[in-house]
Amino acid sequence: MTDDNEHGFAKGLTNYGDRDFSLYLRKSFASSMGYSREMLAKRIVGIAYTPSGYNNCHRHFPEMLEAVKRGVLAAGALPIEFPTISLGEVFLNPTSLKFRNLMSMDTEEMIRAQPMDAVVLMGGCDKTVPAQLMGAASADVPAIQIVAGPMMTSRYGEERLGACTDCRRFWAKYRAGEIDGEEIAKVEMRLATTAGTCAVMGTASTMACLTEALGMSLPGTAAIPAVHADRLRAAEATGAAAVNLIASPIRPSQVITRKSVENALRVLLALGGSTNAIIHLTAVAGRLGIDIPLTWLNELSDTTPVLVNLKPVGKNYMEDFFFAGGMGAVLRELKPLLNLDCLTVTGDTLGERLEAPCDPVDRSVIASADKPLEPEGGLVALFGSLAPRGAILKRSAADRTLFEKDGRAVVFSSLEDLAKRIDDPDLDITADDFMVLQNAGPTSASGMPEAGYLPIPKKLSSKGLKDMVRISDARMSGTAFGTIVLHVTPEAAQGGPLALVETGDRIRLSVKNRSIDLLVDEAELERRRARFTPERRDPASLRGYDRLYAEQVLQADGGCDFSFLRPIESKQNRT
Repeated sequence: MTDDNEHGFAKGLTNYGDRDFSLYLRKSFASSMGYSREMLAKRIVGIAYTPSGYNNCHRHFPEMLEAVKRGVLAAGALPIEFPTISLGEVFLNPTSLKFRNLMSMDTEEMIRAQPMDAVVLMGGCDKTVPAQLMGAASADVPAIQIVAGPMMTSRYGEERLGACTDCRRFWAKYRAGEIDGEEIAKVEMRLATTAGTCAVMGTASTMACLTEALGMSLPGTAAIPAVHADRLRAAEATGAAAVNLIASPIRPSQVITRKSVENALRVLLALGGSTNAIIHLTAVAGRLGIDIPLTWLNELSDTTPVLVNLKPVGKNYMEDFFFAGGMGAVLRELKPLLNLDCLTVTGDTLGERLEAPCDPVDRSVIASADKPLEPEGGLVALFGSLAPRGAILKRSAADRTLFEKDGRAVVFSSLEDLAKRIDDPDLDITADDFMVLQNAGPTSASGMPEAGYLPIPKKLSSKGLKDMVRISDARMSGTAFGTIVLHVTPEAAQGGPLALVETGDRIRLSVKNRSIDLLVDEAELERRRARFTPERRDPASLRGYDRLYAEQVLQADGGCDFSFLRPIESKQNRT
């Protein structure tokens, strides 16, 4: 009865010192689930399954799961779902980013430990897709991603609403006194009304598009609305494609390469996508030893146009992007700039995919490369004395009149300090000042939340001010907008220059020169360093995952991954 084929239930046997007994025992217990002997002999497609009562984005996953299983069975394999951690963006404290690495570890270890010949990754809400790609890249078992898909929009009076750019827009109106409590309560109930991820080009939709650009999901599946029948057809096709991967076999390490990462960066820039995507893509690529220096981002940004007219950069929503032509249309416009020889999970190259006929494109949503929305990419990296290892600005969602500017710093030492003083009528601040938030980076107590979208002080917003320069070591939601400098590295809690900024200092921002500088002489900075006390937490005072995170998390330019999760041979000494 010896079975030398390492597949299906015979894959990765528990070791009792007798291989035949291990297989016999495993099949005995699997039989208790009602599988026939014919089913027990089949190849297995695992399905990393992530529904949760704390994840509204994934509430349609039970139906999607059945579609994936249908595709696997029809293609001749056995589908077996298994649960992993699920991350609901707005339900996690202090921030979902802190638990992305934990989910990636869960995903990696369950793929590796359980018998499966290929795996379907079912994710969607912001950090779930990067977590699954990180785990799958490390496990390097044939894998394919299917995403949740975006919500459909809703209505409020004559206005079309979609989470969560409109969430922020209406909340700004409420803070400014333009609408009252009764109206904001009505809006609250109409912003997010279907299953799926945010309806704009936020982090979830950006990562869905980048996953398709990398070649890790089926063509045309990134933008299908969550509640559209095509989403179920895509799930079924993904299940069948996973079975095909077993025969190939194409592994994540063959799909996620430096060339495909470059393609994904091009797409990110053309989308005017989320700033979070830089951190996530850096983490995913880092699992395979591929570094993404921010200088590379700038090189690509100089030659990649913004093509997609979606909120928060433009005026449309993800459902419009889907019907306008989706990722296929964007990739065809970028074709001269892309590495077309990159392999995808279908077995075709990107170039072979783009040879297929294209449906009509709505140019009000997806511009042509010869008539772009902006001639340069949506994101830019800034370097200088305030951010020696870089910072990020989403210039496509910012006010260009603020791009070349000196300003007086108004400093908030923490999120608690910000909450306490932001609406103080005696706050000494003007529209020309630069708001600076410290101690909101990855090793701070706050864990790098999406707090970089600092609210405009009421004393200014009530007078009609919509934007001003804001600087921090935090992140911001991909649904947010404004002239906001993020991911300042090294962070304040690590003693980076950001920690030394004091109210009244001058800061110079120059998007043209890709620079952000603290205009304080070095002698004064040295005096400040001498009296600096770090705000970061002592890992020895912590326990469990909290301690692991504090000990191992890298800075933003390392993707905020854990140092020990990067390939041993390509680890870099980042703190």
